[in-house]
Amino acid sequence: MRVLSLIAAIVVPTLVAVAALAAPRTVGVLTFQPMPEIYKDAFRKSLRDQGFVDGKDVTIDWRTGDGTVARIDQLAADLVKMKVSVIVASLTPGVTAAIKATKSIPIVMAPVADPLATGFVKSLAHPGGNVTGITNVIVDLGSKQLGLLREIQPSVNRVAVLVDSRTTSAKPILDEAQSAAAKAGVHIIPVWMSGTANAAEAFKTVTKERAQAILVQPILGDKVIADLAREHRLLSIVTGFSTQSFPQAGGLIGYGSNPVEHYQRAGVYVAKILRGANPGDLPVEQATTFELILNVKTAKAIGVTIPKDMLVRANQVIE
Repeated sequence: MRVLSLIAAIVVPTLVAVAALAAPRTVGVLTFQPMPEIYKDAFRKSLRDQGFVDGKDVTIDWRTGDGTVARIDQLAADLVKMKVSVIVASLTPGVTAAIKATKSIPIVMAPVADPLATGFVKSLAHPGGNVTGITNVIVDLGSKQLGLLREIQPSVNRVAVLVDSRTTSAKPILDEAQSAAAKAGVHIIPVWMSGTANAAEAFKTVTKERAQAILVQPILGDKVIADLAREHRLLSIVTGFSTQSFPQAGGLIGYGSNPVEHYQRAGVYVAKILRGANPGDLPVEQATTFELILNVKTAKAIGVTIPKDMLVRANQVIE
């Protein structure tokens, strides 16, 4: 009996430990805005390619703040209470909420505009702490955006920049635009918003200031802004997370990194962390693939013509 008791004392805890290791671990995905299915599919496939099948090896818990800061803060706290293994957070509000909620659970940014300017990481090479992931920073972004607008309409010299006061990435975006505009002889008009709830009021300011075009912060790049820009016959451009969705919703130009690639890379980060890697030791990756998306239908609606060579360069033309 003593032998059997001894064997049981050894075997039972071992079986419990094995079962715990075999149980699917939960990955929380926290997005400020609803996440398109194409991004979810890219993330699932990436995890599967790394040996983690959704529903078998991992459980993915999708959470969206629906564009509300208070809601995304609560969702981040909920994921921490669930003791998820990793949090994948997108856009500055999502990453901010995740960092406020935990200093121990690994956080993968997928993506953010500038993790250095916002203080999310100490450096790109050695992020430190519990945060790593992808940044979609583009060198000389402001110059590239103004250049694209002026290719279509060379007379553009007054540009409104729509920025969201709820995010820490708003100031770096505005600073970049103002720096580029100073070199190009363009007057920048900052228009501060709090989501799209006051979008109609914001466009009154845009009209009053006689802006000919708008640069849109990614989290504001939705159909509401696209419709108002078209209604006011304004050139419009967005970058970052909304590069694809904004022109698809009726905006004129989307220019930036490919969001699908971000979620593919996020899956690789998550797999490394689930296998024991320390997020603080994983370098932050910069986007490598950029795309230009043009909406010809919108161009016609606002009375401008997109040059042929620009259409040739585009990765996608919406007609």
